[in-house]
Amino acid sequence: MRFFLLGAALAVLACTVSVAQTILRLRVFDHETEKPLAGVSIGVVGTALGTRTDSLGRAELNGLPTGRSVLQLSYVGYETVRKTVTGPFSETSLLIGLEPAGEELEGVVVTTTRGTRTIADEPTRVEIIAGEELEEKVNMDAANIVMMLRETPGIQAQQTSATSANTTFRIQGLEGRYTQLLQNGLPLYAGFSAGLNLLQIPPLDLQQVEIIKGAASTLYGGGAIAGIVNLVTKEPTDRPERTLLVNGTSAGGLDLNGFVAQKIGKLGLTAYAARNTQRAYDPNGDGFSDIPQSSRFTFNPRLFYAFSDRTKASVGVNLSAETRTGGDLAGIRGEGNGFFTEKNTSRRWATQARFDHRLTERSGLYAKNAVSGFHRRIDEPGYRFAGRQTASFTELGYTACGTRTEWVAGLNLWTDDFRDDSPNAIPRDYTLTTLGAFVQPTFTLTERLTLETGLRLDRTHLRQAGELDRIPTVNQPVSRWFWLPRVSALYKISDRVTSRLGGGLGYKVPTVFTEETEQRTYRNVLPPPLTIRPERSTGANWDVNYQNRFGRLGLSFNTLFFYTRINDPAVLRPVPGDLLGMNVAFFTANGFVDTKGLETNLKLTYDDFKLYGFYTLTDTRRRYDNVQSAIPLTARHRTGLVLMWEKHENFRMGYEAYYFGSQELESGQATRPYWVMGFMAEKTLRERLNVFINFENFTDTRLSRWQAMYTGPRQNPQFVREIWAPTDGRIVNGGIKLKL
Repeated sequence: MRFFLLGAALAVLACTVSVAQTILRLRVFDHETEKPLAGVSIGVVGTALGTRTDSLGRAELNGLPTGRSVLQLSYVGYETVRKTVTGPFSETSLLIGLEPAGEELEGVVVTTTRGTRTIADEPTRVEIIAGEELEEKVNMDAANIVMMLRETPGIQAQQTSATSANTTFRIQGLEGRYTQLLQNGLPLYAGFSAGLNLLQIPPLDLQQVEIIKGAASTLYGGGAIAGIVNLVTKEPTDRPERTLLVNGTSAGGLDLNGFVAQKIGKLGLTAYAARNTQRAYDPNGDGFSDIPQSSRFTFNPRLFYAFSDRTKASVGVNLSAETRTGGDLAGIRGEGNGFFTEKNTSRRWATQARFDHRLTERSGLYAKNAVSGFHRRIDEPGYRFAGRQTASFTELGYTACGTRTEWVAGLNLWTDDFRDDSPNAIPRDYTLTTLGAFVQPTFTLTERLTLETGLRLDRTHLRQAGELDRIPTVNQPVSRWFWLPRVSALYKISDRVTSRLGGGLGYKVPTVFTEETEQRTYRNVLPPPLTIRPERSTGANWDVNYQNRFGRLGLSFNTLFFYTRINDPAVLRPVPGDLLGMNVAFFTANGFVDTKGLETNLKLTYDDFKLYGFYTLTDTRRRYDNVQSAIPLTARHRTGLVLMWEKHENFRMGYEAYYFGSQELESGQATRPYWVMGFMAEKTLRERLNVFINFENFTDTRLSRWQAMYTGPRQNPQFVREIWAPTDGRIVNGGIKLKL
């Protein structure tokens, strides 16, 4: 707490300014076409002031400090512009033209770091999926975000179930439990609710996706060891948005998606609604589904209100209900008894609220809260698992900006409560409460060097019930303290070359819910003993970025080197004393797990053509209890190539190819490498009507081509657990997108 108070005091001292105020009017347009640009982000460097242009490219900045100010204008697809202005200002609007950017997303302001910096100025490396790339991914899969993340360098989507098709994702070779999935900076998908999350998150209402790879625990606490993925939803602007998307697939999928956004005066509203259905699909003809039958409804409304120029608030609700059934096709169709099926029934609700108040022109307070509930039930012949999770996250924070410093400090409380409703089950209930305090100052030391530091203090309190904890000496609540420092630096070697170096510590309190236990549908999985030690990590990364333009040719290139080590890893093992050897639980292994490697990205643009390529090298090792082997199901080599041709607001088409190198199975056997290729096209028929078609995996790469998907009798099959290649094969989808 001492660090928190000190940070707040320093921030106040650094940000004391004159409060004399003037008004500046602007009009922003495309320098080449002279058309007005709506939604341009305009901020005053070193202050919390900011606004966006309306549908006519106009904007007003109220409360500018008297004298000299530096404006920063950023817009997706355009070069970020900084312009110095000096008040007082006349009634005439300031005209500013923006140039198309060679690298589209450099001007995007990120939210994961709690600051107001753009990607180019952020010491922490943040990758963005937005703009045209995001639109393309929505066309390819309108039902969920799996494809969006699967085709991102350094991220590997991992299917964990052959019957439910459940999928998690790995960053830099580390399992999904080491990554935090956020929505608008709020952790809603963790623990038990993480089981089906990627399959239940629609992409149509997303403004951008922010990805931080490596230690990010200063702001987000335990679990952000491999990184974070933040899903930023759209907010209303002066330009109304009404989008209807209808998509159908050759595998029997149908997606009906609608999104609206409207701002009227101080009030704003967004709403997303979807109905997604899928029939059971069996491309290999073995009589079992490779894509389960499913039906899902989603409704996400959000309300925004500006009390004044200084005070704003928002509140939203996420609702979804889904039923998915996989297994024997005859059983799914209800043709009789004795057929194996796995039925997942889930209900999810969540609320989000945020309040922002600007104290001065350079400082402000914010409060945000999320509460979520998740219920899931799994039914198999002779087996049922059911559970309920209630989670909450509350954060109070303070931000301040000086001419050369920026401070973020705050307190947050995170609760995770799980109740096992399975019949005759060994109790797996637990309650995990985490109280944290953090401070993160950013210093602009020189025009070329920016330093960001951070320190977090967490106190965790775990209470759980279970057979392994019936020894009186250990059957007590466990509380622990964690210190989490982090540092990162940005050095601008030149106007075209930059480099970032950073690292930090992290931790993870083990629970029952991981991708390994999901593979078992939590059958015979006991809670970890309270004596298990938390997993602790040390991570670092270093990158170099180059960006330039040679006439009509744009070039950008970056390489990232990374290393993460996790000490005291939690390993799933048979329970000692279990005579039948059926029960398993997590125990602390004697040793560590580490991952290291590099990512290289290259992007070329020439007029209407874009060429994007990447290569990742991931070396993951388990080094504990006399075991030294690769982490299973991690491709050591991975390469991607995407070629796009686009006539703006007329036509686009693209080809993509992804190579997955050999992966090691739990037995030590190496899998064969493979390619996955796709082709898409989109045509604007009218100003507001687009049609699209996508040929996904048109080479029909499938795991079933190389091995059987199940063994044993059909009434009691043993499905393959280590899924190292696609199971659904070739799929064609197409539809329409109507903007009303």
